[in-house]
Amino acid sequence: MKLYVGNLSFDITEPQLREMFSAHGEVTSAALVMDRDTGRPRGFGFVEFADPAAANAAILALNGTNVGGRDLTVNEAKAREPRTAGAGSRW
Repeated sequence: MKLYVGNLSFDITEPQLREMFSAHGEVTSAALVMDRDTGRPRGFGFVEFADPAAANAAILALNGTNVGGRDLTVNEAKAREPRTAGAGSRW
């Protein structure tokens, strides 16, 4: 089960993110979304658990928790929707 983690400190690292969530079960992946231009974290990421019960425990334990001066948003990640052509596109 994949979780969305929002409102993260821009100073957090992927190992720190993994460690924070691994207290609730086996984390299979943890990734921060990085800004293409600056290479810095964008303030959100994704954590994946092998066991849905562990993922739900992490949501209950960490959603709204203050980490690094910011209240985390933790919920089940939604499926990525296909992108449409942007404004000004001829297609």
